[in-house]
Amino acid sequence: MNLPNWILQRADLSPNRTALSCGEERWTFREVAGEAKQMAGKLRSLGMKEGDRVALLLESGPRAVFLIHGALLAGLELVMLNSRLTEAELAYQIADSAAVSVIASDGLAAKAGVRAIPASRLAALEAAAFTPASVWAEDRTVTIMYTSGTTGFPKGVRQTVGNHFASAMASVLNMGLAEEDVWLCSMPLFHISGFSILMRSLLYGMEVRLQPKFDETAAAREIADGSVTRISVVSATLARLLNRLEEEGLRASDRFKTMLAGGGPVPVPYIRRAQALGIPILQTYGMTETASQTATLSAEDAVHKEGSSGRPLFFSRIRIDGAKAPGDEGEILVSGPNVTPGYVGRFAERAALQDGWLHTGDIGRIDKEGFLYVLDRRSDLIVSGGENVYPAEIEQVLLAHPSVMEAGVIGMADEQWGEVPAAFIVAKSAVTDEELRDFCAERLAPYKLPKKFTFTGSLPRNASNKLLRRQLKEQLGGPKP
Repeated sequence: MNLPNWILQRADLSPNRTALSCGEERWTFREVAGEAKQMAGKLRSLGMKEGDRVALLLESGPRAVFLIHGALLAGLELVMLNSRLTEAELAYQIADSAAVSVIASDGLAAKAGVRAIPASRLAALEAAAFTPASVWAEDRTVTIMYTSGTTGFPKGVRQTVGNHFASAMASVLNMGLAEEDVWLCSMPLFHISGFSILMRSLLYGMEVRLQPKFDETAAAREIADGSVTRISVVSATLARLLNRLEEEGLRASDRFKTMLAGGGPVPVPYIRRAQALGIPILQTYGMTETASQTATLSAEDAVHKEGSSGRPLFFSRIRIDGAKAPGDEGEILVSGPNVTPGYVGRFAERAALQDGWLHTGDIGRIDKEGFLYVLDRRSDLIVSGGENVYPAEIEQVLLAHPSVMEAGVIGMADEQWGEVPAAFIVAKSAVTDEELRDFCAERLAPYKLPKKFTFTGSLPRNASNKLLRRQLKEQLGGPKP
């Protein structure tokens, strides 16, 4: 199935409606489409053609939005790079994705290697004349986003026009839509949570109020004065936002409608604090492979279904592998048009679906009323400030150190970030915390660095030699929150 080009269609349907605002600047859908066409012509002038894959390493801001939309108009596949990664991590993803070029914000270009084209150089080019496609094929790959795998190697997840369309439509069927809706976007645009807001804007005709970096003071005031109606958060940003609202004696305007919360269950005390401030929280469950949320808990169910991620959205099906009755625990399986068709690079031959179902690797249960409970995020996943951190990736780096014989990584509770990595080390020669921290800092993004090192004589393992992380958590002082 083909769909009308979202950028051109929205500019035609709602040319004078505000599409994007940032600070005091505003752009209509017609103006955003014009900026995107110019950017698409510049990308074509570099020799890029439809179907080429380009990596984007961008600081969030209006120019990043124009570049993203321009690349979509040019028919490119976008490899969305996380600006927090190290040079080594970025080099892996750029090579694995087989991107023909890398476009980077000027301040990030040095991290992207010698092939990177600074955004200022792109902006200075003459735009080549070309006619954007009037329709987009549903199976066209739009974005590729990397998510770490349990092997420690990041996987490049394909997301198609159909995936993004199904995700946006399921979300609006769940939440509703009004002409005055404005979505405050402070999530990074390279994350599915931030990128999906841009796609919803085109499909809904909704304004995006963009924050280049999360600013809890500005967010609190805009929620209170009614200039925004929706926002997406993770636990770390939610805590900062609630604190600021309370400190300034503010509460949400009657115009404010919903706060989507991802990155794990929201603690009930946070839900009650938000309710007292007039903020309905919708807890969600989703992942890169599902193009954002695939289940959502309504605000009215938030307290009596404590810890639940809600029910499947309209186009999704969720079941527990091997479950015979409600409440049985097992791996969470997801099916629906929002689910990725597959991967690129190292994992290109790995099937995303088995008998039509995505095996998430998460363990959960579904109660008799159909509410999903996620018991362990991808088994041993650490969620730090909304970022997914896989222990195997950190362990792989630690094991490359000549003084490390064995390494085990778990999540440790942290007041600011929710969780941070903690490492258990079996050393084969003398080594200090500082040496290991410096070694990791050259190879891992800051949020992946272990915040605590514990040296031990052995790591707990079962008969199959599998590391028993729960025992490590007990040694550290209890299970992760």
